[in-house]
Amino acid sequence: MEEEAVNLRDDGEDEDEHQHDPEQNSLHQPLLRRSPTLTSNPMAMIGAKVSHIESLDYEMYEDDLFKHDWRSRSSVQVLQYVVLKWTLAFLVGLLTGVVASLINLAIENIAGWKMLVVGELVLKERYFTGFAYFTGANLALTLVAAALCVQFAPTAAGPGIPEIKAYLNGVDTPNMFGVPTLIVKIFGSIAAVSAGLDLGKEGPLVHIASCIAYLLGQGGSDKHKLNWRWLRYVKNDRDRRDLITCGASSGVCAAFRSPVGGVLFALEEVASWWRSALLWRTFFSTAVVVVVLRAFMEYCDSGRCGLFGRGGLILFDVSGVIVSYHFMDLLPVVVIGVIGGVLGGLYNHLLHKVLRVYSIINEKGRMAKLLLSLSVSLFTSVCLYTLPFLASCSPCDPSIDAACPTTGRSGNFKQFNCPDGYYNDLASLLHATNDDAVRNIFSTSTPTEFRPLSLLIFFLLYCILGLFTFGIAVPSGLFLPIILMGSAYGRLLALAIGSFTSIDQGLYAVLGAAALMAGSMRMTVSLCVIFLELTNNLSLLPITMLVLLISKTVGDGFNPSIYEIILELKGLPFLDAKPEPWMRNLTVGDLAAAKPNLVCLQGIEKVSKVVEVLKSTLHNGFPVVDQEFPSTAGVPAATTELNGVILRAHLIAVLRKKWFLTEKRRTQDWEIRERFTSVDLAEKASNVDEIVLTEEEKEMYIDLLPFTNNTPYTVVETMSVAKALVLFRELALRHLLIVPKYQGAGISPVVGILTRQDLRAHNIMNAFPNIAKKRGEKGINHGS
Repeated sequence: MEEEAVNLRDDGEDEDEHQHDPEQNSLHQPLLRRSPTLTSNPMAMIGAKVSHIESLDYEMYEDDLFKHDWRSRSSVQVLQYVVLKWTLAFLVGLLTGVVASLINLAIENIAGWKMLVVGELVLKERYFTGFAYFTGANLALTLVAAALCVQFAPTAAGPGIPEIKAYLNGVDTPNMFGVPTLIVKIFGSIAAVSAGLDLGKEGPLVHIASCIAYLLGQGGSDKHKLNWRWLRYVKNDRDRRDLITCGASSGVCAAFRSPVGGVLFALEEVASWWRSALLWRTFFSTAVVVVVLRAFMEYCDSGRCGLFGRGGLILFDVSGVIVSYHFMDLLPVVVIGVIGGVLGGLYNHLLHKVLRVYSIINEKGRMAKLLLSLSVSLFTSVCLYTLPFLASCSPCDPSIDAACPTTGRSGNFKQFNCPDGYYNDLASLLHATNDDAVRNIFSTSTPTEFRPLSLLIFFLLYCILGLFTFGIAVPSGLFLPIILMGSAYGRLLALAIGSFTSIDQGLYAVLGAAALMAGSMRMTVSLCVIFLELTNNLSLLPITMLVLLISKTVGDGFNPSIYEIILELKGLPFLDAKPEPWMRNLTVGDLAAAKPNLVCLQGIEKVSKVVEVLKSTLHNGFPVVDQEFPSTAGVPAATTELNGVILRAHLIAVLRKKWFLTEKRRTQDWEIRERFTSVDLAEKASNVDEIVLTEEEKEMYIDLLPFTNNTPYTVVETMSVAKALVLFRELALRHLLIVPKYQGAGISPVVGILTRQDLRAHNIMNAFPNIAKKRGEKGINHGS
């Protein structure tokens, strides 16, 4: 049985969309219904709604139409298909680079002008006016971002990476890639980041690029699509998955100017399925992004982009810095890794608690979401404005080439409330755009620039803001807050060590940021390459690898990664690559016995039976079995035949076109090809209740065999659940048939059918309470 119900689409035609009040569901309640049998209600928190979800058809369904389509394709059509995929990969990179550049430009100018006005007011000692302007501007920008998300696209809130990860795992998250989500994500992230909130645009950029890829792949929104003949080749879940993978890697590349890091991020973190051809296309997309960003930066370096300049992209080129370290320097590097793992695990734990509290607040309604966002913005503005007054002024070092104090645009030495010749080090971090703050704290050859008290205040403040900002109804990313926290404690450790190390303080800040990111997100290879491309210094490779490995190992001892925690909170049925150990003691036959009775169809079925099955079940896949196979020489009359699996969407497509037979017979190949193409069957299923049939039509027949996938994946009933889970995930399946160990006359050729929900540990333990009891007893024995 397939786990999904009818998907909630943008067109709002599903009745369930009206039954669920989007403001009356919270994450503190279980999203999956408990049941004594192996079945579940497939619901997840998508945006502001508890929505029904579907799996995606990544498997290649080899029915008669599909086989004919591939056999009949000419070499020109095959070339068109290949060229189209590369063209779409190019467009994904091009549009992502352009959109990212415009977002950077908007953020730097909006936030930059705001900071300039505040700095001038503070220098004139008009402190209350500066506070009112600073707070009012931030509240207005936050209101814009939150109102857009709450009113038009709730799915645009947050980073979007967990939902993309679930999509590439095979979960169709509704309304995650539509045009409203894309538009709100772009303008909402501009407003939210410009408002000074402790969040970044890196996560939203990944979501934006994925939206671009999705819309390109299907030719537009769900309502308005291009019907260009070439696009028919890629209007399927498999090719759309490849495009979204290109989009995810392009988004990371646009955030950090890291093409190889973007590819590895998609491979390590978000993609559940990979192949060599996809590696080439993702790398091609990221290369296009880098070219666009470089061209945009060169254009803006001349001052034609307002306050942009070199801002808006985290540029930390230390290729000219000689990185030398000795054996004794490895000890503080190890300490940074351990602290990063501990802090990352603690951050994940506390953020989990905060998100549950926020879910209770958000269920109060849209106004509650707006007030929560504005409250966080007000608290952030008060802290950012007032805390620099606690820091003492530092005299400028005349030996430094940089302008000191800084009274204009970006710079390390903000004058703020200090007299001429002095600067406020805490204001240099707090009264700057997020990217400027990263560059300032990463800066090398500045051992006395930041005081320990200022760094401690900065670290504690961003720890608090990082917990309370993520989860409000605005587009937000986790990368930048974690980078700022990690760089602060890395620089603090460098100050504590003092002259006992030969590594620059700015490089310690880089290592601290990498350690905390690995401790929270549990990424290693992609983070290592991102930071290497960020610093442009290969000498950092050994110690960066050491820090990442240690911090990830320590963090894994506490809890899962932050994205896995969010997936669990949202109830998305994500399948992990590693099965639970107890799954080896359970067979798929046991799962089949715990499920409701299997619903099968015959090869030539009555229309009324098909309609009855579709209306009485929510299954999305049905085995096609002929119970009375015509006897031939040497074949017993009671032998049954498994023809394969037919999808719900294909059945509805046949009913919609009313391709019926007046008599029970097999059809010829030419008959089916006159009415259907493989493109017709690629469309998503609509509601069966919308199809009107007469009583005469219901008494007619349908030949299901041309629409049946006659090469389904099957497993024998004695296979362990652990092995079946690995097979299901690695092959990106939606249905997995269970066949009996013994076959013969009178024995059904199929025992059951496994879906995504059936292989989730949570659902299996609900159906088999003895497993959970044994696990609990084992934990008690180990604890004693």
